[in-house]
Amino acid sequence: MKIRTILQKMKVAAAICLAAMMTGCTTTPDTEQLVNELYGKMSQEERIAQLRSMYMDELFDKQGKLDTAKCRQLIPNGIGHFSQFAMQQPRDPNVLRDRVAAVQDWLMKNTPNGIPALCHEEVLSGVNTKGSTIYPQQIGQACSFNTELAELKTKQTSTAMRKMGGVLSLSPMVDVCRTPSFNRLEESYGEDGYLSAAMGTAFVKGLQQGDLKKGVGACSKHYLGYGGGGDADEKVMMEEILMPHEAMIRLADSHVLMPGYHAVHGTNCVANSEILQDILRDYVGFDGMVVSDYTAIDQIPDLESPVEKAAAAINAGCDVDFPKGENYQHLQEAIDKGLVKPETLERAVKNVLRQKVRMGLFDKNPYLYDKETITLDTPEERQTAYDIATQSVVLLENNGVLPLKDVKNILLTGPNANSMWAMCGDYSFPAMSYFWKRIETGHDKPHVVGLLEGMKGHKPEGMNIMYSRGCDWTEDIETKYGEAGDERAWEYWILHRKVDSGEKADKAEALSMAQQCDVIVAAVGENVMLCGENRDRKGLRLPGRQEQYVEELLQTGKPVVLVVFGGRAQVISGIAERCAAVIQAWYPGEEGGNAVADILYGKVSPSGKLSVSYPEKELDEPICYNYSLEKDARVKWPFGYGLSYTTFEYSDLKAEGEPTTASEGVDISFKVKNTGKVAADEIAQIYLSPTNEKQTIRPIQLQGFARVALQPGETKTVRVKLYTEQFGFYSNEGKRQWNVLPGTYAVKVGASSTDIRLEEKVTLKGEPSAKPLREHYFSTTTIE
Repeated sequence: MKIRTILQKMKVAAAICLAAMMTGCTTTPDTEQLVNELYGKMSQEERIAQLRSMYMDELFDKQGKLDTAKCRQLIPNGIGHFSQFAMQQPRDPNVLRDRVAAVQDWLMKNTPNGIPALCHEEVLSGVNTKGSTIYPQQIGQACSFNTELAELKTKQTSTAMRKMGGVLSLSPMVDVCRTPSFNRLEESYGEDGYLSAAMGTAFVKGLQQGDLKKGVGACSKHYLGYGGGGDADEKVMMEEILMPHEAMIRLADSHVLMPGYHAVHGTNCVANSEILQDILRDYVGFDGMVVSDYTAIDQIPDLESPVEKAAAAINAGCDVDFPKGENYQHLQEAIDKGLVKPETLERAVKNVLRQKVRMGLFDKNPYLYDKETITLDTPEERQTAYDIATQSVVLLENNGVLPLKDVKNILLTGPNANSMWAMCGDYSFPAMSYFWKRIETGHDKPHVVGLLEGMKGHKPEGMNIMYSRGCDWTEDIETKYGEAGDERAWEYWILHRKVDSGEKADKAEALSMAQQCDVIVAAVGENVMLCGENRDRKGLRLPGRQEQYVEELLQTGKPVVLVVFGGRAQVISGIAERCAAVIQAWYPGEEGGNAVADILYGKVSPSGKLSVSYPEKELDEPICYNYSLEKDARVKWPFGYGLSYTTFEYSDLKAEGEPTTASEGVDISFKVKNTGKVAADEIAQIYLSPTNEKQTIRPIQLQGFARVALQPGETKTVRVKLYTEQFGFYSNEGKRQWNVLPGTYAVKVGASSTDIRLEEKVTLKGEPSAKPLREHYFSTTTIE
């Protein structure tokens, strides 16, 4: 038996080496041949093992050494994946790398075909591990409208993670989230399909680095319509909700996808062949690996046994069972009972093997980890975190109090004034280890700069910063229990708690200090237990007694600058109007304190624009700027809105040529001038609207944007190519297709979705055109 196993390994190794040698030992040109040969040599047990995952810690003893007896017991036929390999315990990256190296070496030398595993981790705001750079949360980064920084961030993340042995991420989340109360809205890029697609595509390009053999594989999630889009009609679903996934797959070669926990048309996504087969593979052309969200297969309703649940998921098109394969371990029984066809298993296993080939795991010298000393949170990474944070912050109101110049005494107060939890969003390592592991201390690696530290460290000479917390996040536990999302969190002891700041909140002290100051900066909002996956609270107004506390600060008569942190737009109507200024800071990451301080002091002019419609009142229903041209009374500040410390003038919008429906696109240009006294960036937004009711496109739809950096008095020209397909729409009259109709359209340029500065009519001549799918998703922009 041993001789047979050795010979089998030799044959597989020879096939792999032959394929590698054909292209200099770095690539495998005939992927399908390699996958087919390897599949044919695998036992049924090995095949099923490729569809399962586990936690790597189960294979190590208490001293941190690989327990080979456990390996022989638990993974004798190998394992397809390791779940969240970097976050299970706070560990040095070099220790993590050594653990990955030990496991991969054991798999390659001691399992029948020596197949390495895919080690995956969350990378939403950096690698989810101790010491890794914590970048701003995605909802804030979307407000930067900066795809170049988005790509740089994930390139840095990818480089660090690949060194540690991680080859697959479970990011990005590109759900088009239109319900303001959604507890995971912070992970998204907001309410617009175009912006979400543009930012998500940049995320994938940076992460994968154009070469999966050195980059980290992306995973598009939570397909399709999680966060409020699952009930959309077909046209909206296919034009807008699908767009981020479709663009990432077709433009950035994203080869892994995760269905959501929710249902579409009554069927849970993980077991929904309509979206996983009919739309994803047959229509979009996806040829990659589909993985379940953690415990999602367990949650398939109306099926009692794991055998039935496994059959339902794999038959619908889900290839892999995360996090531990507890349902897919029964696949052989499902096959024996006739619930799963052998060719269905073959499809799933080959999708996994194909991904491993793409990642270079079968190359002669695969890049499984880096052998050099690994250093996380480099100065370059911190600079990127700072740059994104400064561009993510949105100035909502300002009566002239900002920037804080010629001000002697400032009182900084509020629950988020001196807390790292104002900076770190969900899926950062501190947040994940606090929530899932109940680790409440030791979270200052990397160092997270709070607002107090940033304001003191960056304050102008002669300015005095006073501080008193004054108010806690909540007095009572506000986190609501709910059985939604990852069922591992459906535990009272996980959800029934609140964050201890470690500081006394002395309101009397703070109000006394307020009498001595010139300006009050009140830092309010949410924290790790008040927003995030599985974490909900009773509403969207400020938690606890924070609103009452702000009222008392206002009553002092001193100007109040309200700085709101958190993962969602929170309802602040009633107090915002009476504050001297209002800033939405989101979760701005490890450099957030410095970034917000520099904006307060005027060292950086705010430039962020809202990626969501900011609600005027409590809402638990979808809202979106593109529903109507009429003002929505439910919205306080519109999509695309954000103030600056300067003013901008738009002029000279021109559309060139005589485009037809057969043309590639329409070239437009316009000018933007900084008419104020400080250098600043303006985010110019290009929208498209119909000119008559027969045109079945949205009343207004973002179709491009440009971040324009301008010195005082400077003018720049923005040139935009709007592709003809951007004037089109989806239809399905027995056949899905993308249509472009002749007619006159309104091209609009604005500072927000409601602040339109320029408008030009563009007429497409010719005949109606149709094709199955768009080729162009985004306009292209140059700035001169």
